Amino acid sequence: MLPDRKMYALLTRPQNKSAFKPLPVVIIGNGPSGICLSYLLSGNIPYFKRGSLHPHPILQRKLEEAPDVSILDQDLEYLSEGLEGRSHSPVALLFDTLQRPDTDFGGTAESVLTWWHETNRAIPHLVLGRNAPGGAWHSIEGSMVTLSRGEWMGLPDLPFKDWLKQKRRGLRNNRATAEDIAQYYQHYVMKKGLQKNFRCGTVVTSVRKVSAESISNHTQKDLPENSDSLWNFNEKSLEVFQVDGFFKTVKGDKETFSIYAENVVLATGTYDSPTWLGVKGENLSYVHHQLSALEEAVKNNSIGIMSDPVLIVGAGLTAADAILFAHHCNIPVIHVFRRRVSDPGLIFNQLPKMMYPEYHKVHQMMKEQSAACAGPYECYVSLPEHHVLSFGKDKKCIFQDKNGYQKVYKISMALVLTGSNPNLSFLPNNAIDLAMDSDQPVNPKRNPIDVDPFTYECTQEKGLYALGPLAGDNFVRFVQGGALAVASSLLKKANKNPP
Repeated sequence: MLPDRKMYALLTRPQNKSAFKPLPVVIIGNGPSGICLSYLLSGNIPYFKRGSLHPHPILQRKLEEAPDVSILDQDLEYLSEGLEGRSHSPVALLFDTLQRPDTDFGGTAESVLTWWHETNRAIPHLVLGRNAPGGAWHSIEGSMVTLSRGEWMGLPDLPFKDWLKQKRRGLRNNRATAEDIAQYYQHYVMKKGLQKNFRCGTVVTSVRKVSAESISNHTQKDLPENSDSLWNFNEKSLEVFQVDGFFKTVKGDKETFSIYAENVVLATGTYDSPTWLGVKGENLSYVHHQLSALEEAVKNNSIGIMSDPVLIVGAGLTAADAILFAHHCNIPVIHVFRRRVSDPGLIFNQLPKMMYPEYHKVHQMMKEQSAACAGPYECYVSLPEHHVLSFGKDKKCIFQDKNGYQKVYKISMALVLTGSNPNLSFLPNNAIDLAMDSDQPVNPKRNPIDVDPFTYECTQEKGLYALGPLAGDNFVRFVQGGALAVASSLLKKANKNPP
């Protein structure tokens, strides 16, 4: 998205001491969280739309108390108090219900927000990402249909359904494809004029606190000349963040860079590192940890109808997508998972059947087609309450059930699809010290980064923020509340609140 000569301006250059000014904000990750925060930091300020009526009467009364004060400048804790919904984050629930007031009840009420572009309140920032804007959505097979309803994938002030209509397309069963969503996020960045803040093709290798004095003989030329007026660097700051990394040039070379920032926002998501089982033979060439390996094998004709079964390990939606793909291609499947089919924690037991017919079908197969009793589905065997003991070089896999009995199956390939973990190797100690439980690795569901619920600033490291799955918000509709909280916090730091 940025020419090499401009990207090269990221590199710090020696200057006199008085010239040193760190960037106010660096955002690491350019998925929905990073895009939404960039929109808010670019001077796009939400206000309560006069004459709007929110279906939540208490929230309506609160919104009417200060209609001329932007949502960013109000007390987010006060506004979100008493809200209930599908997220544990009060600010996520607040921003979601302001944008989609009655969506959980099947309603289509319009947003009660109006957006004003106030350039004097913009905060200079950079968004660093490996891929094009949209993050991991560019790595997901394009025809995959989202779990969430299409309208829930949209970002502020540009409804996803409106964009889809422009393409003369509709939503299938109210849901969208991954390809549509990836394209929408790229379009959003261009449409909202955010591209000047985005540096794609960058890989961050280190983020650490350094003494402001020790690096004050550097300057950064990546921002517009007049940006000084928008954010006053706190000359009393004793420490700033040093962000190191590299980007790939058009020729394929790697260029390193160092950026200094007062605040860093972690918005990298969790798609980076698939979870391993940690069993013998898992590093063999026929054992894979991403669904794309199955798609590639089918495309190359290396597996087909006559192959030995494909082993799929896991009971989440990615495993279900793999089963559906294999079923569509008539490829035999052995499906191994630890839980009982009736376990209420199983995602299939939480999804409405009418809205997710294909996942309901997989759940039926899991129930009716166990190895113990033949069922109506050909080319599929379900092994609930089993786990993998080892993978052999001869492609024989050993499983064990809850009673300790073992089974051996010959397979063609294995897909271990049991979730993924964030790659935070660029932070000291892999960010374990920042987690809720500082003895365990960061995990979006079990052990997210510990943040203040109304600012999303890390409790263990001031100036460092975490958004999206890293902070426990795992759906696009809810990551935006975290961006609202961060933007509100940063505006208060910048002392840019209106009187």
